[in-house]
Amino acid sequence: MAEDQVIAQHTVDTPPSDNPAIKELKDILQKAADSIPAELKDRISKRITSLERLVGTMRFYEIYDDLYRYLDWVVNLPWYKETEDNLDLQHTTQILESTHYGLQSIKDRILEYVAVLTLQKQAAQSPEREEVIESLYQRGASLSPILLFVGLPGVGKTSIAFSIAKALGRQFIRIPMGGMGSAAHLRGEPRSQPGAEPSLLIKGMRQAGARNPVILLDEVDRVAESARADIMGVLLELLDPQQNRAFVDYYINYPFDLSRAIFLCSANKTGNIANAVLDRMEVIQMPGYTDEEKIVIARDYLLPQELQIVGMAKDDVQIEDSIWPLIIRPFGFDAGIRTTHRTIAAIVRKCARQRVAGVTHKFVINQENYRDYLPEV
Repeated sequence: MAEDQVIAQHTVDTPPSDNPAIKELKDILQKAADSIPAELKDRISKRITSLERLVGTMRFYEIYDDLYRYLDWVVNLPWYKETEDNLDLQHTTQILESTHYGLQSIKDRILEYVAVLTLQKQAAQSPEREEVIESLYQRGASLSPILLFVGLPGVGKTSIAFSIAKALGRQFIRIPMGGMGSAAHLRGEPRSQPGAEPSLLIKGMRQAGARNPVILLDEVDRVAESARADIMGVLLELLDPQQNRAFVDYYINYPFDLSRAIFLCSANKTGNIANAVLDRMEVIQMPGYTDEEKIVIARDYLLPQELQIVGMAKDDVQIEDSIWPLIIRPFGFDAGIRTTHRTIAAIVRKCARQRVAGVTHKFVINQENYRDYLPEV
């Protein structure tokens, strides 16, 4: 007997209420009953009831697979879960200083941002706070301004956003928008479409496991021209505090509260961003680095980091002061530090290879031997 005939015979002989597939769906929904909205639970329960009527038909397993996948997404979203913020300004300062050199005005702005979050949290304990917040929302006020970091590639836009998340103790979601060719990446696809997927936002929320992550919309100025208008339209909703409290992903098809998240954006320039979107963000210019700043960053941040990555001690590789300008130029003409970072990584790899080969355990790079370690142009 063919496999599909066995399945059909089994489903016909099994009462709908006892069907193992139906029971599995009901069990999943029941276990997640307290962690999803009640209205959504009732909606899914009705779909399961409708599916029961199809037991024994050709369409049963097709609809079952679709409903199972949908249920898996719904029960694994953080509808109510949040992480606890670390709002200690001293802790935030330590994180920023350990990950970024200079940029003092930007660090000060981030500390102001954290200070405001602190006061908002304290004020939230006031009984009339909800009325005040609702009034502010109705006037279009943003309780957590969206910061837009603007600068050339490699100046630290993405890493500063990650440092903010780390300082606050929040999960970090990066949504790459460079080359994004469809608003469906932000809005999701209707389940009626074959192979439909939730949006990158919903996928990120599931992975984060909390509804209050830091979300970086990376390179918002570099979306595909053909989809720019549609994508900017979705961004207007995402960055609007009156609308993102009930953001509807087309796949989930139920409002999800994004207002607890902190949205950050990055761009190389603002010219390609719609004015309506730009008006909802606070632009923070990220300056390029001078050669002197690059040397400090390479010596005090990048070299120790690369040595740690390959498993070497911080004093295993020493570079004399006279060599640092040769490392920075001609390999570091970009305004950022990516080229410098690649150069440092190449030096450390060569040292690691020689160490494993038993040549030596300590390395001092000087005028006599630097050509043996610097990558060729």
